[in-house]
Order: sequence, then C-alpha cells, then structure tokens
Amino acid sequence: MKILQKEITLKPRDRGFHLVTNEILDAMPEIKEITKGVAHVLIKHTSASLSVNENADKTVRQDMESFFNNLVPEEIDMYAHTHEGPDDMTAHIKASIIGSSVMVPVTNGTFNFGTWQGIYLCEHRNSGGKRQVVVTVFGT
Repeated sequence: MKILQKEITLKPRDRGFHLVTNEILDAMPEIKEITKGVAHVLIKHTSASLSVNENADKTVRQDMESFFNNLVPEEIDMYAHTHEGPDDMTAHIKASIIGSSVMVPVTNGTFNFGTWQGIYLCEHRNSGGKRQVVVTVFGT
C-alpha cells in the first residue's frame, strides 16, 4: 500500500460554489501512481466546505448558493459572532451543514467519479481568500 499526502492552496474565489476537481488533480500529479485506492480531501477552514455534485451545468452551482442563502439568512441581529461581518457566522453554519471533507475513489491515476460529478469548493465568505486543502490518498 502507498500513502500520498499533499497540502494544496486553492486560488481565491468569490462567494459561491466552484468546481475545483481539476485544480486538485493538477496540483497532485503523484495521484497517477495509484491504480486502486481512495482519496480523502479536507478543507482546513471553518467558513468554507467541500461537496461532490454536478460538474456540467453551472446553474446547479448558482441554485446551491441561492438555496443556502435562503436557508441561512444574513440577518446580523440573529447572531452574536459577527465581528468579521454579516457573512461570518452564516459561513460557519453553512460549512457545518455541508461538511469539511469528501472521499473519492481513485482508479487508474485519477478520481473515479460518475459522468456528472466533481468536487465543489463551497465558499461561504464574500471574499474567502486562498483556501488550503489536504489530500491524502491510500492505494496501490
């Protein structure tokens, strides 16, 4: 068994749901060494999250952003933790709902997704900045 691990810095993005599958794969060429395995991807932040979802139609990402904005409104008087702005506490709530990691099978040196799947960086801050993810791959 081989274990690979790499910390990757994702480029800064505005608030929303962004496909980062290729950015992760491009930053980790060592994954090509794995024939069969699994990748665990963890985001090292509490105001952004990761998800596996639709990779083809960008309106899905827009609708996800609209849904979560309605689910967790930015009414600053609702929250005590607001010293970084009205998107601060809401970002933490959204990140907790969606989650901080995903696991993806690795087959023949790449992620083994369904036809329409990819990894989303779910950026919940208006301007989150660079985001760090740790990718750990176990396989042969």
